[in-house]
Amino acid sequence: MAKTTSGEGIRTIEEINEKIKSGKAVVVTAEEIIEIVKKKGTAAAAREVDVVTTGTFGPMCSSGAYFNFGHTRPKIKAGGGKAYLNGVPAYAGWAAVDLYVGATASPDDDPRNKIHPGEFAYGGAHVIEDLVAGKDVRLQVEAYGTDCYPRKHLDSLINIKDLNEAVLFNSRNAYQNYNVAVNLSDKTIYTYLGTLKPKLGNANYCSAGQLSPLLNDPYYKTLGIGTRIWLGGGIGYIVWQGTQHNPHAPRLANGVTKRPAGTLALIGDLKQMSPKWIKGVSFVGYGVSLNVGIGIPIPILNEEILKHTAIADEDIVAAVVDYSDAYPNGKPEVLGEVNYKQVKSGEIEVKGKKVPTAGISSYRRALEIANDLKEQIKKGEFLLTQKVADLPVGDSAPKFKPLKERPVKEDK
Repeated sequence: MAKTTSGEGIRTIEEINEKIKSGKAVVVTAEEIIEIVKKKGTAAAAREVDVVTTGTFGPMCSSGAYFNFGHTRPKIKAGGGKAYLNGVPAYAGWAAVDLYVGATASPDDDPRNKIHPGEFAYGGAHVIEDLVAGKDVRLQVEAYGTDCYPRKHLDSLINIKDLNEAVLFNSRNAYQNYNVAVNLSDKTIYTYLGTLKPKLGNANYCSAGQLSPLLNDPYYKTLGIGTRIWLGGGIGYIVWQGTQHNPHAPRLANGVTKRPAGTLALIGDLKQMSPKWIKGVSFVGYGVSLNVGIGIPIPILNEEILKHTAIADEDIVAAVVDYSDAYPNGKPEVLGEVNYKQVKSGEIEVKGKKVPTAGISSYRRALEIANDLKEQIKKGEFLLTQKVADLPVGDSAPKFKPLKERPVKEDK
């Protein structure tokens, strides 16, 4: 093949899919491509490699599942009433027998942080994990009754195999970079990035770094609405930009964002998924979240796309933020920047002090996802899709704005 410039097309998704079907596609992980580029250069690597696979596995609070539990005899209208799954409240405001359970939901009788720090032992994320694992879940519904839906009470065990539809629908996943959290105060604090010890006692981060999907395609050249992905061990799709999508964050010269930026809204069949990759987790003093496994294939359509997939941990920078003051009070203060090679070394330096680091996401699991997706593609079990619409980026993307509070004036 003739030598190409960085933005000139080398192959199309249709051509890649034909190679996948014939078992001839060259597929590597985002970890493997780094060494390939070091040895062969970006131009040669781009001509050789068809697909680079990415992966991430960590807590993603903005997740949940909806399902239809089927009509009872006599029929019941959960909509407008109250519904509980293993004691966890589910949203019943959709229709008669459709429910949505959010990952962060807690039982009404959970003491939460009344006894600080709360344990948050069970919540919506655990319900979703139990469903995926094939366990029976107790469904309780209290309805007001109508002429067409006369039943007012339901107390029954349900199982995912008996549900008409069971769908994972997550409004904000796969954050494009994130903060490294520390605590400057004199007391221990409890956050969604874990427990932070006082006086810079530790630093927690949450990213797969060089394996992370949106860090390998920083301008969303191949990822968009309609992209087929590996989700929770099954098949899923990108359906929209995620909430708080903010690609206006500052970037390095290589295009990688230095702050939390792009996000994805994802959907997938819960019945295909595994409790290994959809797992409820409890954060002491904070709440419940859902560990979600995501793998996204990046088709190498040109050299520019390949170049972005070859970023290594040392090429990715994250902000160190104080979660005792700056973060909770919405201050833009940053204590410094560190790259992911430094973060993953187990120690960084903040304000002249050596601070131990820990990741609350799993790089090992992320690599397992990238490798599983790689093998599925090589076997012809996973074909790529052409995105039908772009994710907002550049001037087309609205900027994420904080709430503009407008106090309500009571009528006299």
